[in-house]
Amino acid sequence: MSLLEVRGYRLAFDGYEGTAQVLNGIDLSVEEGEAVGIVGETGCGKSVLARSLLRLNPEPPARIVSGSIRFAGEDVLTMRGAALRKLRGTGIGMVFQDPATYLNPVFTIGRQLEDVLRAHGHRRGIADRSVALLESVQLRDAGALLRRYPHELSGGMRQRVLIAQALAGNPRLLVADEPTTALDVTVQRQVLALIADLVTRLRLTLLLISHDLGVIGALCRRVVVMYAGSIIEDAPTAALLSTPRHPYTRGLLAAVPDLDRPDRLPRGIPGSIPSLRDPPSGCRFHPRCPLAMPVCASQAPRLDGDGGGGPAGDRRGDQAGCSGGEPHRVACYAA
Repeated sequence: MSLLEVRGYRLAFDGYEGTAQVLNGIDLSVEEGEAVGIVGETGCGKSVLARSLLRLNPEPPARIVSGSIRFAGEDVLTMRGAALRKLRGTGIGMVFQDPATYLNPVFTIGRQLEDVLRAHGHRRGIADRSVALLESVQLRDAGALLRRYPHELSGGMRQRVLIAQALAGNPRLLVADEPTTALDVTVQRQVLALIADLVTRLRLTLLLISHDLGVIGALCRRVVVMYAGSIIEDAPTAALLSTPRHPYTRGLLAAVPDLDRPDRLPRGIPGSIPSLRDPPSGCRFHPRCPLAMPVCASQAPRLDGDGGGGPAGDRRGDQAGCSGGEPHRVACYAA
């Protein structure tokens, strides 16, 4: 059984201007000890999906349309009260993308860590545990840091504090949502190295969300690509980076500058991201796709190992390029 199992999950946001179909039939499995990356443009639904795992999207305006989310065999969508509080932090730890937003400016770092620890049932030795958490994320002079306020810390230090908070409940799954946003390149490398070390040392399962394929490639064994609320490709990292099969994934890779070939200019994807209040019929990428066929406009392809449109027994997605025989799944008739 997978540690995390999402099946047919659809989420809508209801507003005065209409209903946005934000997540469109998400199918995702994460095994114990696996490191999975989710990549896609801003607005594709990555963070909304991450928040859905912890039921953090306010309901309303969020509305669960259909599907299921199961963590360690338990149904997340039916959890209430104490069960949901236990899931948040003890089952799944979340590292948010903007530490300046998620750290309260009027409380010290120590106070905020102590609140998290008490929420997870700690009653004794909280100060020592707070110091240990800061030291575990490689922050020096942890005792003094507990008395400081968020504005007195650098961006990289604040991000490490958020990681320490996420680890306070000893979670089985760590969800890192754009953990290197707004950090300079040197600090980005330090934060990524820290996450990699924690995953190995604490034997965590990792779900890393980013718009940066380089970040995903450095930490994750498997990559999931999202577009306009749908998962359109799911493959081992090496296979996806070397032989992407969905036209959108190819477009993403073509837009990345190649430092080894400065004569090769990055190419953008034509068109614009569709409105989720009135998404295109069929495949949501077909208005921008250079390989679009008539069927793409009328019928949404399945995310399957055969490329989405063929019979289930045709496993062309399991060909060379997939490590360890893992399937290279894609939702595209032309793939």
